[in-house]
Amino acid sequence: MKMKMTNWFLIAAALVAAVQSITAADVTGKITLKGMPPEEKVLPLDPMCGKLHANPPKTRFYVSDGKGGLADVFIHIKSGLTGAAPSPSATPAVLDQVGCEYAPYVIGVQVNQKMNVLNSDALLHNVHPTPIVEGNKEFNRAQLPKGPPISTAWPEPEVFLRFKCDVHPWMFAYVGVVAHPYFAVSAKDGSFTIKNVPAGKYVIEALHRKTGKPVTKEVTVDANGAVADFTIELQ
Repeated sequence: MKMKMTNWFLIAAALVAAVQSITAADVTGKITLKGMPPEEKVLPLDPMCGKLHANPPKTRFYVSDGKGGLADVFIHIKSGLTGAAPSPSATPAVLDQVGCEYAPYVIGVQVNQKMNVLNSDALLHNVHPTPIVEGNKEFNRAQLPKGPPISTAWPEPEVFLRFKCDVHPWMFAYVGVVAHPYFAVSAKDGSFTIKNVPAGKYVIEALHRKTGKPVTKEVTVDANGAVADFTIELQ
């Protein structure tokens, strides 16, 4: 009897998963910045890094398309998910170092998803994440010019987990680590897409690193997906 019940339970679980995959759809939206952001400052590059740029690069605190769209906002499902989270993607997330800057500036990964840090520069860098959540361990590793990737993964959720380079103190990147794959980072025009969200009711959170104040919205995802637009106000 126990064997039959177990078999029925497994079948039922498989059916639920199949139905969810069929009804999964995308959550799309746009991030709009309210207010006039301060002017970005020129990065204090050293001579070696300065040679890599035709024009001096600037800080990336508020990257906008000039029409209200805001980039580098981390958007994710805050609550409403049920059951176990899908396994992390087998495709590693990639954080590169190009022109003595981290690229991208903001990136998202799932808990325990492999993350490769690259060095595409012909210069020495060091990779120094500084997590603040217990269980996510800090490390500091030199990375040779165009050297092999430094691979890592993060066992605990943390938004935003900071990366820096101690060789070039203007270099920073920020990682949104969450327990599931339902997240996105907004593009320069503010647009974003969270893919393959199971049908259901959720609270979506949008967070910009500089404003520091999360904005939330309730959505219902059906076969047509859902739309979640957010306005981020300057503090």
